[in-house]
Amino acid sequence: MKEKKKDIRALTKEQLQQFFVSQGDKSFRGTQVYEWLWGKGAHSFEDMTNISKETRQMLNENFVINHIRVDQMQRSSDGTIKNAVKLHDDLTVESVLIPTKSRTTACVSSQVGCSLDCKFCATAKLKRMRNLNPDEIYDQVVAIDNESRLYFDKPLSNIVFMGMGEPLMNYNNVLKAIEKITSPEGLGMSPKRITVSTSGVPKMIKRLADEEVKFKLAVSLHSAIDEVRTSIMPFNATFPLNDLREALEYWYAKTKSRITYEYVVWKGINDSKKDVDALVRFCRYVPCKVNLIEYNDIGDETFRQAPSETTNMYVDQLERSGITVTVRRSRGKDIDAACGQLANKSSEVSA
Repeated sequence: MKEKKKDIRALTKEQLQQFFVSQGDKSFRGTQVYEWLWGKGAHSFEDMTNISKETRQMLNENFVINHIRVDQMQRSSDGTIKNAVKLHDDLTVESVLIPTKSRTTACVSSQVGCSLDCKFCATAKLKRMRNLNPDEIYDQVVAIDNESRLYFDKPLSNIVFMGMGEPLMNYNNVLKAIEKITSPEGLGMSPKRITVSTSGVPKMIKRLADEEVKFKLAVSLHSAIDEVRTSIMPFNATFPLNDLREALEYWYAKTKSRITYEYVVWKGINDSKKDVDALVRFCRYVPCKVNLIEYNDIGDETFRQAPSETTNMYVDQLERSGITVTVRRSRGKDIDAACGQLANKSSEVSA
């Protein structure tokens, strides 16, 4: 049986240099190839024009570049772009470009499907097939940066890990991807322009704090009452709010970085004054801000957007308590590109 070729982007720069030395070549050749792979985003060895034909052929015999492919692109009436991204094994994830007047933001996926079981999220209804590799995450960002330049005449300015999957359940690969995205040899983006959004995995939040990461942290909270949160996010039974609170206190003590709480208000679920009071109390543990997010329908009648009066009640109470709060309107709803709607519907079209 023929041995499967290794994905060359799984090698570090040092390993690439060592490979060329083992082939009787100079180590700097490994540096050249590394620059093509990460800095210039080469899709094939043939793209590497300053490397000899013989060397490119040798690389082709030993390695593959498992590059993603944007299989389908949809544009919303509000300018939002959604990509159905085909992976090397024919699985599909989705990523989104969200434009505003001042910035363009990439919303990227970290898993095929999701490890968690939030009942209000379309992605959670898909079983987790596998984690994305660092290069597959990186490629999503490169593709969106290219679209940002093409359609909006400016480079990508921000990245949020709020696409498909729970980033902290793919911890090592997500951090390796961010390392490449922020490296001068990669995209050179500031880590302060990157936000990792988690549903709340206390052990991994503490690990992030210990590594003193420089990117921002957001938590999908949705309720500060354990029983309510467990009813809509069943994994909360394993990672209850006390454990989450302790992890976030640890995060802030280590990083001094303010937390963002993502919060949807649903009719009949978390729309009472008791829910608001609980959120205010939770917000007092560490410096934070709250994003109240418009709910995006996934066809489950259990979850209905609370009326604007309820949202206003949250805003009033939070502001009176000295907590920064923003009401976020959804983007890309008409192409199922909004928060919680990524469920590979496009794969049905392209299959």
